[in-house]
Amino acid sequence: MGGGDADAQLMLRYAAGDARAFDELYAAHRHGLWRFIRRSVHNAAATDDVFQECWSRVIANRENYRPEARFATWLYRIAHNCCMDHWRKSGRRGARETTDDDAVAAAADESNPDPLAAALEGEAGERLTAAIERLPGEQRAAFLLYVEGGLSVTEIGDTTGVNPETAKSRLRYAVARLKQALGTDAPD
Repeated sequence: MGGGDADAQLMLRYAAGDARAFDELYAAHRHGLWRFIRRSVHNAAATDDVFQECWSRVIANRENYRPEARFATWLYRIAHNCCMDHWRKSGRRGARETTDDDAVAAAADESNPDPLAAALEGEAGERLTAAIERLPGEQRAAFLLYVEGGLSVTEIGDTTGVNPETAKSRLRYAVARLKQALGTDAPD
């Protein structure tokens, strides 16, 4: 896998010394990655730290990168691990912190719209944000990896260290809980 993955080719170019390739990867993934981390750690200051740590690990591991999976899968596995490290260090594994609605809104960059960002506008968006935060950690991670990272069920499993059936179940339960929480306003 990875031969047709343009991002994987960019990462290989970066590993070979092409700094512009890193700039392209960063530009392509920074918004979705930041939103994933923000919605995972729920704290603006921690988000910035975890985001920086994630890219630092990409840089540190560039020479070990092998395109065995899509680049996005590799990147979001690093991000997921950085979030887990944050929760372990803070003693808040899976804990929910109060969110700052302005920070969540800022995470949705208008020049790079995405389906979740569009859904997070207005009162229904506030309800969706709250519903996402109430999801159990494993279900929230699966949902955000699918929506923000664009990962497949198999890639979500690879990223979170579970088999594809478990990843599929977590995603299915997350969607069901979100639909239940939102009632008739839930997207199909």
